[in-house]
Amino acid sequence: MANAPVFDWICGELERLTSLDTLEARGTVRLSLKKAGLEARSVSPGQLAVVVGRVLGAELRDRGIENPDQVCEDLIISLKSQTPDSSAEESPEEVFRRLGGS
Repeated sequence: MANAPVFDWICGELERLTSLDTLEARGTVRLSLKKAGLEARSVSPGQLAVVVGRVLGAELRDRGIENPDQVCEDLIISLKSQTPDSSAEESPEEVFRRLGGS
């Protein structure tokens, strides 16, 4: 099954903003999504923004990426300009709750 367009887009942005190559960027985003209980094929921009804000920074730190917080902030700003996916079943707030926030 194909990935959601926003997944492909964020992986490209992550590759552009960091020293990660294509496979590393895609794998890092996939691991972050998995920790949030989401899949690359169905993630919405809103859900991905929550994952970037709550999970991706730690994954980038683990990979030795400089300024992971700034990278995540830049990604979130860019994601906000993406068209929301109304077909997503889960809101960003629900993802956040699952990640341990309230």
